[in-house]
Amino acid sequence: MSRTLLVAPDRPGAYPSIGAAVLDAPDGAVVSIAPGVYRETIDLADRSVTLTADAGDVVIDATSAQTPVLRASGGQLVLRELTVRAGDAPAIELTGGILRAEHCALSAGFGPGVLVAGPAEVSLAHCRLDGGEHGLVLEDCTATIEHTKISGVSADGVIVRLGATVVLRDCQITDCGRRGVYAYQYGRSSLEGCEVIGTAEAGILVAYDSTAVLRHSFVRDAGGAAVVFGRRCQGEVVSCRWENTAEPALEIAEPDQVSVTAAVQAEVRAVAREPAAADVESLLEELDAMVGLAGVKDEVHSLIDELQVNEWRRKAGLPTGSLSHHLVFAGAPGTGKTTVARIYGKLLVALGVLPKNQFSEVGRRDLVGQYVGHTAEKTTVLFEAAIGGVLFIDEAYTLSRAGAENDSFGQEAIDTLVKLMEDRRDEVAVIVAGYSDEMLRLMDANPGLASRFSKTIDFENYAPDELTLIVQRMVSANQYDLDVAAEPILERHFAIASQVTNFGNARDARRLFDRVRTAQSQRLRRRGCMPDVNDLRTLLVDDVTAAVS
Repeated sequence: MSRTLLVAPDRPGAYPSIGAAVLDAPDGAVVSIAPGVYRETIDLADRSVTLTADAGDVVIDATSAQTPVLRASGGQLVLRELTVRAGDAPAIELTGGILRAEHCALSAGFGPGVLVAGPAEVSLAHCRLDGGEHGLVLEDCTATIEHTKISGVSADGVIVRLGATVVLRDCQITDCGRRGVYAYQYGRSSLEGCEVIGTAEAGILVAYDSTAVLRHSFVRDAGGAAVVFGRRCQGEVVSCRWENTAEPALEIAEPDQVSVTAAVQAEVRAVAREPAAADVESLLEELDAMVGLAGVKDEVHSLIDELQVNEWRRKAGLPTGSLSHHLVFAGAPGTGKTTVARIYGKLLVALGVLPKNQFSEVGRRDLVGQYVGHTAEKTTVLFEAAIGGVLFIDEAYTLSRAGAENDSFGQEAIDTLVKLMEDRRDEVAVIVAGYSDEMLRLMDANPGLASRFSKTIDFENYAPDELTLIVQRMVSANQYDLDVAAEPILERHFAIASQVTNFGNARDARRLFDRVRTAQSQRLRRRGCMPDVNDLRTLLVDDVTAAVS
């Protein structure tokens, strides 16, 4: 019989935290958690443990952390009836082993809800994943996902890659910034009775030597085709339906490799595309509305002016100069590099320079392979997938680690990018981002790398008054009211905090805002009664003081 350990901070004899119980738990133990909010992260290595709610709502909240809420390698992790909230990292990260989750609610601010790197075995049933960049990222694993809802992600709902075999059964994937399901690099996916609704691009994309079997599934309101099979891809489409997608709804590059049976196209309407130049001014207004970044705004305006004049000259039959759209964004974290890159990409689409409003954000992990020759393949696949839009490489300097031995894989990625950026220079905008000094060293990694970029844009750290304004905007956006007497406290805090090495700028402002909300929640909860609306909206000086202390 498995041993049960109780977590209940207010109960004598029980464990005060989940982490404390996990440390004492023998393999196969069940950690039963009393209702409440637990602000902690948990790491498990080669452990087998079950975490379950004890008759109430259990929330593991690490929204202010930059690490996964639950991270496991090897062993077996079982989760039941838990709510897991992440910040700038996955809610769950599994590297090998077994993950089973039932009736859980997972959310992330940035990054995937669940990130799995195999060999691993995954089972999710009756779960909900909200927010984040991706819902599920599954590689080199076997996974069964049943009766699960994924919604509100900024990129792909489910990614199946690097030989993963994934079955999605009776699942709903909605409101995705890119695709609902994306299988690539030998991914094998099967959808049975699933719904994919509201994607900016294709509902389901199968690419780069992958396989998909789609049965009795429905795709609706897709900005691209309902289902796309790329070259060297195989599969089946059986009794599937789609409506309100781009035409053609079903795209198959090699029809002899995909079997289609009883597929129904219901009321297909072409999805309206964004108007071209009409959006330029509104996008520049969006850029100008960002806090600070005066130098960055001037640089982007200058680039857009040149592109606009080039377009006018072309229409007038006059010769135009050849412009590279590749840029270097240099600066500390949290200075708006990703946000500006997204706006720049939209501007290129509005000017007709690029055809797709597509933003592909990748890092070293996505580009670098596991064996000789794998890196060039991975880098090429991701580059080609970004054609027509923006390829944003965050922390690009990690591809060239000064002094690191045997990092031939990172160098291979750089060399591959240099060639692709020149060969396809008019078809994609590559933006590399990272610390200023590190980016200078990156440019020395290949003799031709620096020449591929038309400009380096420097992102300065925010000043204390700008960081205070960022917090005030977060306050308003979340329907709070900040006591005006708190503003000097915020400025003094940022004046000191910004001097610390690795200060996170707007990211630290977001974490501070979260701490202020936590302080307010604790203050109101101590009253023991339901507060009125004004109390729920108001963030007091005491809340801010508690958050900065």
